[in-house]
Amino acid sequence: MEVQGKIKLIGDTKTFGNNGFRKREVVVTTEEQYPQHLMVEFVQDKTDLLDSYKVGQPVKIGINLRGREWVSPQGETKYFNSIQGWRIENLEAGQTGNSNVPPPDQFEPANDLNDEDYDDLPF
Repeated sequence: MEVQGKIKLIGDTKTFGNNGFRKREVVVTTEEQYPQHLMVEFVQDKTDLLDSYKVGQPVKIGINLRGREWVSPQGETKYFNSIQGWRIENLEAGQTGNSNVPPPDQFEPANDLNDEDYDDLPF
């Protein structure tokens, strides 16, 4: 899944526990009729992906939804959800036209196709 929006806040990298678990949070504001402020967490080596980003930049973030169950000492069960990022892309960079692929209208149509041609594809 993906989330698009502008970066509202980038947190500092925090380290937890004896094993050095690292986590960094970013808040993205979606650009729709009713904007949402979504907190996405990046963990371990993915925290470094946020180093080159700044507040206000439009981004697209590849995410996974995570959920876990927790049982309190009193036996009450609670459920927690989180949004975990694994990729981030600067949308401003995508608008500069750095792609080496020409637009679709630049390709010549294939007119010499024949239904009788041998197809060796396994699907």
